[in-house]
Parts: sequence; structure tokens; C-alpha cells
Amino acid sequence: MKRILLFIATNFLVILTISILLRILGIGNYLSAQGLDYYQLGAFCLVWGMVGSLVSLALSRMSAKMMMGIQLVDRSTAEVAWLYSMIEDLSRKAGLPVIPEVGIYQSPEVNAFATGPSKRRSLVAFSTGLLNTMNRNEVEGVAAHEIAHIANGDMVTMTLLQGVINAFVMFFARVISWAIAQNSRDENRHASSYMVTFLLEMVLGILGMLVVAAFSRYREFRADLGGARYAGKHDMIAALERLASHTKVYDKQASLAAFKISGGPGAWFSTHPPLEKRIEALRKAAV
Repeated sequence: MKRILLFIATNFLVILTISILLRILGIGNYLSAQGLDYYQLGAFCLVWGMVGSLVSLALSRMSAKMMMGIQLVDRSTAEVAWLYSMIEDLSRKAGLPVIPEVGIYQSPEVNAFATGPSKRRSLVAFSTGLLNTMNRNEVEGVAAHEIAHIANGDMVTMTLLQGVINAFVMFFARVISWAIAQNSRDENRHASSYMVTFLLEMVLGILGMLVVAAFSRYREFRADLGGARYAGKHDMIAALERLASHTKVYDKQASLAAFKISGGPGAWFSTHPPLEKRIEALRKAAV
């Protein structure tokens, strides 16, 4: 129920923010007697596409804590003081301006993730399954990978890419739908154009997912290299090998899947490359 309420509240905030922004900017009337106003339509789609992604990014750290039941730890938490010290050391090596928040969530999955709207407001979280399965050198490899995501600004880059993709999907769906309606003799063509727009958004959205997933796989290779630089190549490879032997259990958190170190099986739509390919690439890399 908490997750459902958070989802509803987030979407209400997104819609409210977009509505206010569109009214302030005077954007939205892209259909007129003269036809389609491409500039108005482009601005309308850009606002809808980007604002939702940016609001979600701004709330990402808080949302992750609530959805995953994350317990924050620091150097005073006796049982895992070593984990916080490890994050401190890796953050300094990566040149981060502040130490990210460090948290633990209850889950049998062997995984970890980083999230947050900026390098100054980030979070690194580890599952209890990972901490109970890996030795400290392997945990350091995982932690270094997540610190590399923060240092590379991957959360912001993924958000901007998703926002641009959303805007393009909305724009082309409406342009194509309008063109079809103009060449139709159906008396109800304006009503049916809404259904056409909806279907086009679904199809184009799937194509957009391929682009986002491809970029996400690229940034995983880059974060592995960063992890190898901060923790050492041996520990990074050892962490990936350990993950490869524990790939059967996953928490289904779609909003966080792209930011975890391991994303489970998949192909074109997968946000993570196969662990075997990541290990092979890291072994060949000069770090």
C-alpha cells in the first residue's frame, strides 16, 4: 500500500507541475484552424517528456528509501561501520564532493544500486543478500561500481535521455495521427485519432525503450571500468563473478532496475549486458 500511495502521489505531483508550467508558458494550443503548429506541439511534448523524468529524478533518493525500506547506516553503526568507511574511501578516490548516503535493504537478491538527483544528493544501497553472500573485497568491487555511476553522472544522463525519448514519442505520435486524420473521410476521424495516437505512442515507446536500454548497457561497461580503477581490477572481476553465480533471485522494482549492478537475464530490452560479457570486457581492458 505504501508503494501504491507513493506512486499515486508522485504522478499527481508530476501532472500538477506540468499543468502549472504549461499555463505559465502559454503552451498547449498546437491545433488550430490553420492546422498543426509544430513549434507549439514541440514545446508541449518537450515539457511533458522532460518534466516527468526530472521530477522523478528529484524524488529518486526519497522514493528508493520508501519503496525498498532502506535503513541508513554510518560509521557509528557498529555492524557495518566497515561498509561506510569503504564508501568514504571510494568516494574520495572518485573525487565526489560529498559522501553518498549509505543504506541497506532487506532482500534475498544479491544486488546493490545507486540513485539520487546529483553527486551531492546520492544514495548507495546494498541488499542483505549481497552482504551475506560476498566477502569484503567483492563488496568493495560492487561499491566501486556504484560510486562510478555517481561519479559519471549516470542517473542524470539516463533521466535526460528518457525525457528526450518521451518527447520524441509524443511529438511523432501526434504528427502521424494528425496526418492520418487529415487524409481520412471518416466522420469520426477526430475521435478515432485519439486511439491512433495512443497506439502510436505504444509502438514508438517500445522503439524508444531499445535506445534507452542500449545506452544503459553501455554505461554498465563504463561503470565496471570505473569500479576497477577505484577498487582494483581483481576485486571488480571477483564481484561480477560472484554475481554471475547468484542471478536467479531478483526483486521486481522496475523503477530501480536500471540502477542496480545486476539486472538479470535479457536481450535487446535489457538494461544490463550479460555478466559474462562484462567480465570478458574487463579482463581485456587496460586499467
